[in-house]
Amino acid sequence: MSRATITVDRDFTVGPVPRRLFGNFVEHMGRCVYTGIYEPGHPDADENGYRLDVLDLVKELGVSVVRYPGGNFVSGYNWEDGVGPVDQRPRRLDGAWHTVETNAFGLHEFAGWAEKANVEIMEAINLGTRGVDAARELVEYANHPGGTYLSDLRKKNGASDPFGIKLWCLGNEMDGPWQIGHKTADEYGRLAQEAGKAMRLVDPSIELVASGSSNRGMPTFGEWEQTVLGHTYDVVDYVSLHAYYEEKDGDVASFLASGVDMDLFIDGVIATADSVRARGKHSKFINLSFDEWNVWYQTAREGDDMPGTIEARGEWHEHPRIIEDEYNVTDAVVVGTLLNSLLRHGDRVSIANQAQLVNVIAPIRSEENGPAWRQSIFWPFARMSELARGEILRLSVTSDRYETAKFGDTDLVDASATWDEESGRVAFFFANRGLDEAADVEVNLRGFDASRITRAEVLEIPENGDRFATNNEQSQDRVGLTPLASAAVDGGTLRVSLPALSWAVVELEVSKA
Repeated sequence: MSRATITVDRDFTVGPVPRRLFGNFVEHMGRCVYTGIYEPGHPDADENGYRLDVLDLVKELGVSVVRYPGGNFVSGYNWEDGVGPVDQRPRRLDGAWHTVETNAFGLHEFAGWAEKANVEIMEAINLGTRGVDAARELVEYANHPGGTYLSDLRKKNGASDPFGIKLWCLGNEMDGPWQIGHKTADEYGRLAQEAGKAMRLVDPSIELVASGSSNRGMPTFGEWEQTVLGHTYDVVDYVSLHAYYEEKDGDVASFLASGVDMDLFIDGVIATADSVRARGKHSKFINLSFDEWNVWYQTAREGDDMPGTIEARGEWHEHPRIIEDEYNVTDAVVVGTLLNSLLRHGDRVSIANQAQLVNVIAPIRSEENGPAWRQSIFWPFARMSELARGEILRLSVTSDRYETAKFGDTDLVDASATWDEESGRVAFFFANRGLDEAADVEVNLRGFDASRITRAEVLEIPENGDRFATNNEQSQDRVGLTPLASAAVDGGTLRVSLPALSWAVVELEVSKA
């Protein structure tokens, strides 16, 4: 039995919970759009072709903001191809994922879907093959009320009111040699600076995200952010981060500690951004947009079903199956720890987008003319989005530790917590990284009197002991949340026993002590 002690104090908070922290990502890649959120003719599709069964799961997931339309896709995308009469839109080759893009789904269709899903749009612009002119014209088309050629064209195409998009990404992963239109930091920084200026001249109210490092392992990490922010600091509001994690070569210990890498990545970007602030004598702070993150089994697919790589290219197809990972219990625990990392950094990480929403490395899966269902990683996201309200609490954690090859000694118990004074609820989000032992956790509640537990749920290994258990079309509920039996509160102390390899949420009704 491992042990952990956590102390939380009502007066020690990180900051308000950013609602945009619970974002997701829809890219024109694989079956995310077509047969994912959009499938005309499906039994559950509405008159617009939106799959209502998927839409219901998106609402249950609690997504707040969705980044669109890419991703690598956006670096070769002409936004004009996705507006106007559908039967007049051009079919294009998408070099990013080696697919045929029909353009049956574009900005208007996505805006309509986003309204139904009650999510904010985060629009990405193409700074790979295009530049300043296309960027400012897209803002005018989307956001200007009327009386100009582009805003009137939007009205002619069926949207009398502006879309009012406030969040804009200045390109995608421009540090990556795989990117169409890949640029050096200087080249990208200057282009992003000028594109951002032009976009703000059209709509001064927008918020802009500069493209940061594609991952912490990039050879230009740190230097890229220094250079890019040196050019764009006065223009942008955020700098982006992307990270994907997987279990490699059976090293489950390091995989379970992926949140440690995310912590280091976030802390490094904050330090770099603040150094640019100090050097440039700027008054504002640049916050972080972690607008791609998830578990993604890339290594197993090298040369397999990744059409974006030259070696794997074959015939051109419409929306082929690409990276439809089936997530297990271990993956769900890791996703829970990644969400903990993001929440603990909520004072500077203002936006986060799990990638992607449906089918493509996604919490939701669907089949053409078939059902939609929740993957294991659906549950930590859904519960945290639902219950993380109010202020982020600063935790002091003392935990038994375990050895990892990548990160050295690491806490067995990972946690985050929030306090919503208005509802009188404190929510704790726990993960036990231990493969073999349960973890007894004692939480000391300073400044709170806890009257009762209102929610106690756990995601754990099924009775058959298989940490690789998944949900699929035939068995959609094999992995999910069940009541957490061992949780008790007595005044100022919460005691929880976490099963081996598990993620849990415990919500308390509290009053101020």
